[in-house]
Amino acid sequence: MLSCPLLALAQATAVPAGQAQLDLPRVDLSVNMYRIDAQVAATPLQRQVGLMYRTHMPEQEGMLFVFERAGVQCFWMHNTLLPLTAAFVADDGRIVNLADMAPMTTEQHCSTEPVRYVLEMNQGWFAKRKIEAGARLRGGPFSVGKKRNEP
Repeated sequence: MLSCPLLALAQATAVPAGQAQLDLPRVDLSVNMYRIDAQVAATPLQRQVGLMYRTHMPEQEGMLFVFERAGVQCFWMHNTLLPLTAAFVADDGRIVNLADMAPMTTEQHCSTEPVRYVLEMNQGWFAKRKIEAGARLRGGPFSVGKKRNEP
């Protein structure tokens, strides 16, 4: 039984090999005055596939990866065609660090401290808006009033 509402929302999506995930649940997030429409990748398969095979992603869209527990999270760009920036996010919504990631590479990009959330956006989205480490995400699991371990 899943205890995380975001995990329960996303639990049954299967993806055929070589196809992009396009039908994941979504959550509305914001940072500063900017809105983000994020797909939620909460199961091991959803996190593994992530944004692989995508050829386009609208500017205000991203993917929020949700892990069961905090840890040093590392990402690579195997079979990922779009340049992305990963925001490694603490439970309270604070962006811990950002990593620009080049398409189709296996270089590891890791959080600088344990986190449960990673938000991937088109590369340059954060920089263009002058959003840096320390900024806070709002909405979804980062809503005001959530307990530290409540997703």
